Amino acid sequence: MKFIEAARLALSAIAAHKLRSFLTLLGIIVGVATVIVVVTLIEGFNKYFEEKVADLGSNAFVVNKLGLITSLQEFLDRNKKNKDIKLDDFHAIKEHPVYVKDAAAYSGKTVDVRRGSQVLNDIRLRGVTHNLIDIDTMKVGQGRYIGKEDEDNCSYTCFVGSNIADQFFPAVDPIGAEIKIDGRPFRIIGIAQAIGNIFGQPQDNFAIIPLATFQKIYGTRGWMNIKVSAISSESVERAIDEVRVTLRARRHLNYHDQDNFGIITSDAINNMREKIFGTISIVTIGVTSIALVVGGIVIMNIMLVSVTERTREIGVRKSLGARRRDILRQFLVESTVLSLIGGGIGVSIAYAIAKAGTAIFSLPTALPLVWTITALLVSGSIGLFFGIYPAWKAAKLDPINALRAE
Repeated sequence: MKFIEAARLALSAIAAHKLRSFLTLLGIIVGVATVIVVVTLIEGFNKYFEEKVADLGSNAFVVNKLGLITSLQEFLDRNKKNKDIKLDDFHAIKEHPVYVKDAAAYSGKTVDVRRGSQVLNDIRLRGVTHNLIDIDTMKVGQGRYIGKEDEDNCSYTCFVGSNIADQFFPAVDPIGAEIKIDGRPFRIIGIAQAIGNIFGQPQDNFAIIPLATFQKIYGTRGWMNIKVSAISSESVERAIDEVRVTLRARRHLNYHDQDNFGIITSDAINNMREKIFGTISIVTIGVTSIALVVGGIVIMNIMLVSVTERTREIGVRKSLGARRRDILRQFLVESTVLSLIGGGIGVSIAYAIAKAGTAIFSLPTALPLVWTITALLVSGSIGLFFGIYPAWKAAKLDPINALRAE
């Protein structure tokens, strides 16, 4: 019996018992849909995290005091041992660059911003060197960014997020207007392109001023980070080594001494995410896959019933020359096709649920093609595996006894 003929017979048998076939498929449909929904959420989260959180800019990494912190004890230990990043460290990194293309320094704090009687609380204020825009992922939407002249003259100019512009200037051009940051007047010179929310937290409530102005107002004792870009993607590790050697030399660290500063890369952020959520993701997919096993057991039970109901048909086929392997193939193809149909329906339902979740709840979702193919292969394999025993039972029936069956 050819595969095509077996598949045709399988579809005929499925069509002949529509309700029973649907109830049989229900386990596979629910199992596949559940697994795919979970996978789309996990893949969407990973992609969202890489684009929104782990993206530090083109070939960029960050030098700060603590590095990536994963526990309270680690924070306490590093905060005690590590030294603050200073403006001199920034100048040293830029002094003789080989693999470092550029570096920019920034510091910050939380402030209140006011215009007339309107007040916005908990606004992120950042003091930056003028070239941070060349390394950062932020884009200018209107006006201009902080310039070198602003920095050299310690000017009271600011570049603000779109939320501040929308709140204070809903109907007028904000460029050139004045706002008060911690009670001090600043002139708006530019508006950033809207960033949106990250995990529900708004990212457009910020104001940026020249670093020299920031330090003039608040002093130099606060935290400072340095964002560094390498000359190419292939040179990132060498640029990191270059920065590490520079800072270790400035801090007079011996060969066996640990770094007393931190370096954060996009890969390090993604690795931390994988450590935190990787095991959870695997366990979640594993638990939801139990529904597929249940669906496979249902298919096996229904196929056993089908063998019992079609005993006389099997006897007729054998009496007309069908061999054991023909009967075996017929029922294996039937269980596999049944499971594949359920898998296809399950993938479609999961895709629709994922799209609805994205539209209604703004959930990040992504369904790679490889997972769609994997889901169909797994569902087909389940049908094949759980169809072996019913098919074997059908194949070994004695044709004479089968013809006697009512």
